[in-house]
Amino acid sequence: MKSGFVTIVGRPNVGKSTLLNTLIGQKIAIVSEKPQTTRTRIQGIHTCDQGQIIFIDTPGIHKPKHRLGEYMVEVSTRSMNEVDLIYYMTDVTRPFGGGEEFILNQLKDAGVPVFLLVNKIDLVTDKEVEEFIRPFTGNMNFSQVIPISASLATNVERLLENTFAVLPEGPLYYPEGDCTDQPVSFIAAELIREKALLLTRDEVPHSLAVEIEEFKQQGKDKVYLRAVIYTERDSQKGIIIGRNGQMLKTIGEQSRQDIENMLEAHVYLDLWVKVKKNWRDSENNLNQLGYRL
Repeated sequence: MKSGFVTIVGRPNVGKSTLLNTLIGQKIAIVSEKPQTTRTRIQGIHTCDQGQIIFIDTPGIHKPKHRLGEYMVEVSTRSMNEVDLIYYMTDVTRPFGGGEEFILNQLKDAGVPVFLLVNKIDLVTDKEVEEFIRPFTGNMNFSQVIPISASLATNVERLLENTFAVLPEGPLYYPEGDCTDQPVSFIAAELIREKALLLTRDEVPHSLAVEIEEFKQQGKDKVYLRAVIYTERDSQKGIIIGRNGQMLKTIGEQSRQDIENMLEAHVYLDLWVKVKKNWRDSENNLNQLGYRL
């Protein structure tokens, strides 16, 4: 039996959360085309006859502009020191630059095997993939270089086989049926945030946070859920609510469907919008919203 921990690191918006969901076989991490969607570490658990892999999805490594950004980068860099294997995920459609050099310099001292994952190969030719890989392998020796498509699951089985090959023998850290260590309330909050990201304008998403204030089972197949969407400014609150409350209603309807699918229960979602001025730069607010190292 093999088991171990694998962290997925890389720049923002390269497909880390999509890969995690594909590896686990269900949605536990939200996905958005907007960068810096993932804000904290999310563990996904893959168990099979060979053993168990605990995958850690991390925020994209970027130059932080506020305390939340500093927290996100710290989560990612710390994760490299706590695992048996690192996936360094890249996007073949984005050229090599300073962000990659920064991450590579950190990976050189990792002390564990590093796989270079080249994502979105369905969008380019084989020759373009080869040219893309060259500056990465010129800067560092990787244990494996695996071109993938996270959204199409291309080469994912190969990735799993190669991962088990380098992991140590060990026990099952989690029960066989578990797919994540995150509580249901956390995933519900993330699903609400995902719909708000999808539906609102570009200036709003990074200022959004969602808190579950009450999560109550009401009978065998009914759940009451009260959630608050926080923004940093009154103008952003207005965008989230929308004309005659239509935007908030749509966010609620779409996120409720996903939460019901996850819980396999009928959900009454009581959704509110409040303003927390500059919450991304407040240590107390970050702690309240669950962003703790």
